[in-house]
Amino acid sequence: MERLGTGIGWRPEIADAVERMPGVDWVEVVAENVCPGHAPESLLRLRARGVTVVPHGVSLGLGGAERPDEGRLNALAERAEALGAPLVTEHIAFVRAGGPLTASDPLEAGHLLPVPRTRDTLDVLCENVRIAQEALPVPLAVENIAALLSWPGEEMTEGQFLYELAERTGVRLLIDVANLHTNHVNQGEDPAKALAELPLEAIAYVHVAGGYERDGVWHDSHAHPVPRPVLDVLTDLASRVSPPGVLLERDENFPRPGELERELGAIREAVELGRASAAQSSVDACPSSSPRGSGRVSAATDLPVTAATDLPVTATTDTGPARQRLALAQTALLSALVAGTPAPEGFDRVRLGVQARALASKRAGVVAKIAPELPVILGDGYRAAFLAYAQRHPMRGGYRRDAMDFVESLLLDGRPSDAGVRRELREWWLDRSGPAPRSTRPAVRAARAARRVLLRR
Repeated sequence: MERLGTGIGWRPEIADAVERMPGVDWVEVVAENVCPGHAPESLLRLRARGVTVVPHGVSLGLGGAERPDEGRLNALAERAEALGAPLVTEHIAFVRAGGPLTASDPLEAGHLLPVPRTRDTLDVLCENVRIAQEALPVPLAVENIAALLSWPGEEMTEGQFLYELAERTGVRLLIDVANLHTNHVNQGEDPAKALAELPLEAIAYVHVAGGYERDGVWHDSHAHPVPRPVLDVLTDLASRVSPPGVLLERDENFPRPGELERELGAIREAVELGRASAAQSSVDACPSSSPRGSGRVSAATDLPVTAATDLPVTATTDTGPARQRLALAQTALLSALVAGTPAPEGFDRVRLGVQARALASKRAGVVAKIAPELPVILGDGYRAAFLAYAQRHPMRGGYRRDAMDFVESLLLDGRPSDAGVRRELREWWLDRSGPAPRSTRPAVRAARAARRVLLRR
């Protein structure tokens, strides 16, 4: 595995700062935010300097019941090739449910949701990972996610689940130590136990991020400084393995460049502290008698990256029944979170409520970024109006479609009450409802004016 060093998540808001930041060996970019052939100039300049760029996918849904979408896989492959990436990464999560397997309308979460750690899920996930590995031109690494809620009846710990996934598929692991801390606070899971159970030699790199705690729930916000407990988990990991790369994630509420540089420094110090701890105890270590997943491991460049085709041939598992069972379970959960249906049996209803509110809040925030005109047109009423809409209307086609559907819902209900605001919303919706931007030719403008008159009736 290529040794990456210390990196930071590249975002347009901090692009200039990242280019000037000393000691940045590599960057990670959200794959869905980059168009092959039209990469941001900042990324191209970084590439020209020899800075590695890794595309990080967020929408594939490898933990979902459906097989990975061919179009999404092709898009991820194109980005890997366009950026000259040594690998691509995704998440162990589901992001949509419903559809043919459940004979129900498809639902979008707009967020990474946890999968149940069961044999059914593992069989489906392993097959989905193998499909992705075959479609991608570079190795794949998958990330553990943060969770506000847990599934009832789980059969494995997170460490056991990840170990078997890596063992069965040869996939690399992107370990997010902030997510291990999140699951410690929210689920009572021990980060040290999870690390002890991991196949440390499979680690591709490590994520570090900040969050905040409210009412006993840790929210993995990526918008706050990295707290000491997360750095402590990183130190523990670095005392067990020399990670090929460590990366700071920050998605919003960006501080001054100097603060980001200080956070990168704290990350380097945490890694060095772990290495020093390992060196101090190495005299007493006995690798030959170490249990599985423990001891000091070097995840260095001489370790081979195992492809799905390199694995021993085993009997093919028929995942059809497992996929249907998983589809029913995930659809029931997602429907409760975004469509107000009853909570599935065994789930903590309080935690479901917390997750449902978090999903609606995230939808409102992302729609405001994708369609920044809407908060301007609606003013202080935007957020309340969107949250009321979200309670009755699940997302079904991504955030851009969500913005259009939100405005359409307001107009059909005759809202807002201010006629001038309604006219602005109509104009906004009409500008974006066609296959191409509206023409400014006089004849076309006259036709639009006639249409507006009809819409007012």
